Formats: sequence, structure tokens, C-alpha cells
Amino acid sequence: MLGIAKRLLTPAEYLARERAAAIKSEYFRGEMFSVAGESYSHVLLVSNFTTVLNNTLREHGCHALPSDLRVKTVSTSFYTYPDIVVLCGSPEFEDAQSDTLLNPIAIVEVLSESSEAHDRGEKFDQYRRIETLKEYVLVAQNKPHVDQFIRMQDGQSWLFTQFKGLEATLNLGTIPVRIPLREIYLDVLFPPPAPLRHDERPDTSDRPED
Repeated sequence: MLGIAKRLLTPAEYLARERAAAIKSEYFRGEMFSVAGESYSHVLLVSNFTTVLNNTLREHGCHALPSDLRVKTVSTSFYTYPDIVVLCGSPEFEDAQSDTLLNPIAIVEVLSESSEAHDRGEKFDQYRRIETLKEYVLVAQNKPHVDQFIRMQDGQSWLFTQFKGLEATLNLGTIPVRIPLREIYLDVLFPPPAPLRHDERPDTSDRPED
């Protein structure tokens, strides 16, 4: 017996449902995917990063906007809610509702165990199709570690840089802003390191006895 094909939604149907819904959902290839709630550390990192950005961005005519603003990749009709969107200049929206941004210059995602593969894979593939996007930043939750991707002049290749440790400073590529990781991770509590497995413990069998 043949199965019944699942009816896919058009972008217009998605937006109509999304604007009437109590919870946020992403949209890709005709399907809606609900956005799950986030941990305390995730929300704190987004808040810290947004605050630090806005304290320095205004003089450059830019704004950092939190995850309530929807972003669309026009070429594939991918709709999502980035953790932080950086906008410079005038916003461009899909329609008069002014709730779907088309021209972010930078996007920041805070990683989690459930989202990291998606953020580094399919989501980054979609973001790269946004012509105005110049920078993509990934922030780890479990340690002070930030990965940065900057679009090169050819428009296709991306420069990858890592920033590790609380003493490191993130240099944004899209605007002349330097952000100490210590400020991004302010008050964030990191999980204790996992204990070493037996096969990872140092061999002390040949050490002389005291």
C-alpha cells in the first residue's frame, strides 16, 4: 500500500502560521521545525555578547539584535532565528510586517550538543547564500572558545580563525571591534572536566618509590 505523501507548506503558509503561533519555528524545504528552549548558559552568553556588541557598534551605525528576529535566505526560502544578528545601515525586510530580515552583515550562534552539527553544517551552508553576510561566529558553551568565519573578497571562500581562553580577544572582521572573551563569558559557569578514563591516565609504574 502506497503511503500518503506529506503536504509541504509554501513560504507564505509558513509565515501565516508562524505569525499566529505562540512558539517560534524554523522553515526549510516545506516543513516547520519548532525552536526549543535554551539553557541558562546559552541565554547568558547571548545576553553578554549582545550587550558588548551594542556598547561598541552604535558608533559604526550598526546594531546587534537577539534571537526574536527572523532571518531569511532568499535563494532557498530558509527561515530561521539566529542567536544574534548584526545589522549595519538600513534593514531590508521581506514584507511590510518588518519581522523577517534579509540583509544581516554578521550572525552569531551559541553552540549546544544538540545544535552544533546543524550550526556548523546545514545552517552555515544556508547562511553562506546570504549575499550581505560577511561573518559567522560560533560560541562554545562548555569552554571559552570562539570560532570565526570571514567571507573573503572572492565571495566564496571563508577565513577560519579560533580564539581560545578567557585572555583571548575576538577581532571582528566586518567592523573594527575587539571583544575580550572574558566579557562574552562573564558569569558563565563551565562544567567540570570529565575524569580521565583508565587508558588515558599517565603510566606511573616505572617511577621510583619515595
